Amino acid sequence: MSHPIVVITDTEELDPGPGVRLLSDAGFEVRLAESRDPDVIAALAHDADALIVGYARVDAALLDRLPKLRVLATMSAGHDMIDTVEAARRGLWVANLPHAATEDVAVHALAQALSLTRGLPQADAVVRSGGWSQDLTETPRRAGELTLGVLGLGRIARELTRIAAPVFGRVIAHDPHVPDRPDGPERVDLDTLVRDADILSLHVPSTPRTRGMVNAGLLARMRRGSMLVNVSRGDLVDPEALLDALDDGRLAGAALDVFPVEPPAAADRLRSHPRLRLSPHSAFLSDASLRAYATEPARNVIAWWTTGRPHTPVVVPADATSGQGAS
Repeated sequence: MSHPIVVITDTEELDPGPGVRLLSDAGFEVRLAESRDPDVIAALAHDADALIVGYARVDAALLDRLPKLRVLATMSAGHDMIDTVEAARRGLWVANLPHAATEDVAVHALAQALSLTRGLPQADAVVRSGGWSQDLTETPRRAGELTLGVLGLGRIARELTRIAAPVFGRVIAHDPHVPDRPDGPERVDLDTLVRDADILSLHVPSTPRTRGMVNAGLLARMRRGSMLVNVSRGDLVDPEALLDALDDGRLAGAALDVFPVEPPAAADRLRSHPRLRLSPHSAFLSDASLRAYATEPARNVIAWWTTGRPHTPVVVPADATSGQGAS
């Protein structure tokens, strides 16, 4: 019997070595595409059983060129780079990494919220320029008197509400798709969340319903002087509406780890607005998460091959026993 074949699309800053070794030891032939280009991926994966996906877009057109494919494993909790409806229609497994960076992203969101609240970058700039506390142009706000609003209640958002609860005076959340829990935050409707939050933190996936949801209308309903944090997906926020809200003072500041186009163009105002705090889509990043991103997709593929099912599926074929590997 020939070796099963797995192709890894784009690893970006990740070291694929640990995952490659796991797969090789399990009997897989491993091919590294190191590309998001569908032509490059199709050339290497035309006979592949499995695809491990970074940021590469896997749509129907690419799947048409991968006739042997049976499982896709993402190197992230998000899986919007894969057309999951099309994958399900074709009877493919799709698996993600729901836990790899939960703590890291939640801590990053909290750090950004506190940086906005305390004005840390501005304070740093004052000292570096030779000034002192009397030279601060804005007075920091006390977190214990503020309300943190969390939009979405997936794993990362729940972890954020847990670690933020001792810091902020009130933590509220909205997610119509997640049942209420006795140990969870105070639940409110969307209008209340937007109206009451001093800091609004976004934790929803990119879907046709959520793309552009933070638009001029939503921002106009936020408290004057409130703040926004986005460590989720860049296309949730209308960038022009955000810049307008920062310019007119509706928002006192915003922190972005994700952008509509990554990286933003050199002339993009998101790069230069003085009330924006930016990080380069790095909320997930830690020494521990890098290890997990390299190894856990490989473990998903190996589990599929040896047991017929990946560890953390998000798409399960209607006939979950057909077309699987066998140990």
